[in-house]
Amino acid sequence: MLRKSILVVDDSATERRMVSTTLRQKGYQVTTAEDGEEAISKAKDDKPDLIVLDVVMPKKNGFQVCRKLKMTPATKDIKIVLLTSKDQETDKFWGMRQGADAYLTKPFDGNLLLDTVAGLL
Repeated sequence: MLRKSILVVDDSATERRMVSTTLRQKGYQVTTAEDGEEAISKAKDDKPDLIVLDVVMPKKNGFQVCRKLKMTPATKDIKIVLLTSKDQETDKFWGMRQGADAYLTKPFDGNLLLDTVAGLL
């Protein structure tokens, strides 16, 4: 069976490492990106099965990245989980309006993240 691939996007190296480790322990193949522009490039090139995407990042924020990927035919079917410190209902509303498949807040619960990812894949 081919392992599912996940792109983890966060400008914090610590967050990228924590999320990546959690996903790798469950057998997922994980790649990372440090900002929104790198995320868009890797999504187009690598076609991951799912993206875990921070919202607050330099260059392009997670909302912009999500909207761009969901509007692009080659990447529109990639599942996107927004994982962010932005915990207001309006943030969640706008995240889902941009096409996110799930919205989780930091600090993240590893089991909830894994359940969400498994549910989407």
